[in-house]
Amino acid sequence: MDVIVGMQEEYAIEVSNLTKRYGNLVAVDHINFQVKKGEVFGLLGPNGAGKTTTIKMLTTLLRPTEGSATVWGYDVQKEPGKVRKSIGIVFQDPSLDMDLTGRENMEFHARLYDVPDGEMKHRIDGVLQLVELSEWGDKLVQTYSGGMRRRLEIARSLLHHPEVLFLDEPTLGLDPQSRRHVWGYISEINKKEGVTIILTTHYMEEADQLCERIAIIDKGKIVALDAPSILKNVVGGDVLSLEVGPGAKKLLQIVEGQGIVERAETSNGQLVLTANHGEALIPSLLKLAEEVGVEVSSVSLRKPSLDDVFMHFTGERIRVQGPEPSMMQRRMGMMRRR
Repeated sequence: MDVIVGMQEEYAIEVSNLTKRYGNLVAVDHINFQVKKGEVFGLLGPNGAGKTTTIKMLTTLLRPTEGSATVWGYDVQKEPGKVRKSIGIVFQDPSLDMDLTGRENMEFHARLYDVPDGEMKHRIDGVLQLVELSEWGDKLVQTYSGGMRRRLEIARSLLHHPEVLFLDEPTLGLDPQSRRHVWGYISEINKKEGVTIILTTHYMEEADQLCERIAIIDKGKIVALDAPSILKNVVGGDVLSLEVGPGAKKLLQIVEGQGIVERAETSNGQLVLTANHGEALIPSLLKLAEEVGVEVSSVSLRKPSLDDVFMHFTGERIRVQGPEPSMMQRRMGMMRRR
């Protein structure tokens, strides 16, 4: 008799109509997505869009109001213990003990996850080496830079060999150089360890650099989902930015009336246009500006970015207004509105 072996489950995460409400406030609104095993998947959106709330539901820290989700095949509501054993988490807020050494922080975490004593030192040495902190393991965490602390948190989350790693705004508050170093470690972890990674970010470049696919989330809803390159192709054309100062709105009205571009908007004294064959369009735009008395101080031409994609799907630029509100802050806000 032939034995039929079922296909291995393709997805590390499956989300169906996942929803979270706080009274009349809908923080996450019936979202759906799947994350493939071994994939780096991003939730991209402004602060307050629902990214952290989504992560908290997937990591069993919040109970969904509606919908369902599985992580590594385990239901987040029915099998929370199995979900927790399968995942690693790096929270948005720092969670290290500053009065302990890096190694002591790691040992404490290892004991929480029942890492065998015989394997603990080997595992700690391995992950410290992965994030290039071997020489700092016996130094107090309070002596670490912000980037080093973030790297230690990422290393700590890998100690118990998780199948899925959740990174909530992993480079928030870091300087550009430290941010790029952390990006390198995240990519290395994904390639070397084969860990499925889901991260939240409001940094466009971060999502573009790290993620194989991204879900753009705004006001609790997923408005687009695909590979960054495909999403940018949806916008299409070239992006022209004209530095025009006070005359931006006047020139915008004229350009829109001419019908020579696909999209046009003003932003911080700039006229931002999307059009096919943008380079060929520059002379006629400069001539038009001269005819109506609007001075153009500079012109730049580029291909669409994820910021343009966000604008395309939401009608506005991404908002950066501090960390996503906590549950208590949401409830306080609701009480004030009452």
